[in-house]
Amino acid sequence: MTLVSNLINGISLGSVYAIIALGYTMVYGIAKMLNFAHGDVIMVGAYMCFCSMTYLSLPPIVSILIAMVVCTLLGVIVEVLAYRPLRKASSLAVLITAIGVSYLLQNAALLIWGSAPKTFSSVVPFGSVSLFNGDLIITGESIVTVAACVVIMICLTVFTKKSRMGKAMRAVSEDKDAAQLMGINVNKTIAITFAIGSALAAIAGVLLCSAYPALTPTTGSMPGIKAFTAAVFGGIGSIPGAMIGGVLLGVIEIFSKSYISSELADAIVFGVLIVVLLVKPTGLLGKKITEKV
Repeated sequence: MTLVSNLINGISLGSVYAIIALGYTMVYGIAKMLNFAHGDVIMVGAYMCFCSMTYLSLPPIVSILIAMVVCTLLGVIVEVLAYRPLRKASSLAVLITAIGVSYLLQNAALLIWGSAPKTFSSVVPFGSVSLFNGDLIITGESIVTVAACVVIMICLTVFTKKSRMGKAMRAVSEDKDAAQLMGINVNKTIAITFAIGSALAAIAGVLLCSAYPALTPTTGSMPGIKAFTAAVFGGIGSIPGAMIGGVLLGVIEIFSKSYISSELADAIVFGVLIVVLLVKPTGLLGKKITEKV
């Protein structure tokens, strides 16, 4: 039963990575930008939810909605102020800006909330489920996290394929200039993409801190890097790829911690990524992109 328990924990952690990776993959797929500040948006979302529940005594669902609204606004502001002026700039300029925004958010959180870890109260309204006479225990957080991940992936897939805005996003992803000539508002489309990615980051932050309750200004850094790894692993730009990459990464991490070494778990995760990229450079579900000349 330990194997099954580890597998469930891995899928649960991987589902958090998948939700974060969906934000990365949407922004990269549509705006062709790597938003490395995405991990710190997770931290802001978690702090917003924590403050709403602790200081304002609001119910968890209202606190999550507040966190999502704040992170959505933050995502749009970051896009307008930091990334929009760099749309024609080199990828190196965008990368340096993203790292700058990341440090800005971390230090702002440090200034507001201090470095002492906050104990996050779980937003899940029910406890653990016991199966096989108590041999297998599944936490409420695991159930909610996996369910949320599946629902979000299905909703995003339907949204990008069926809705008018989703079709505009796919058009911008293919060719920004051609999309603009067809009457699509490129700035608005990219801003909405950042907004959706940031709202997902808020949900991921709340679920992550519900499962692992210590909240600090650097809470989002490592999950953000691992989620980016998951997005690349699954094929950046692919929504199902982000989910598969996230879940596989979570399972590899938990199994590495349980059966090999907790100190080497992160190294093993990144080692697996290197092997996958050597064998399949576009990731598991990524498409080969032909450069236009």
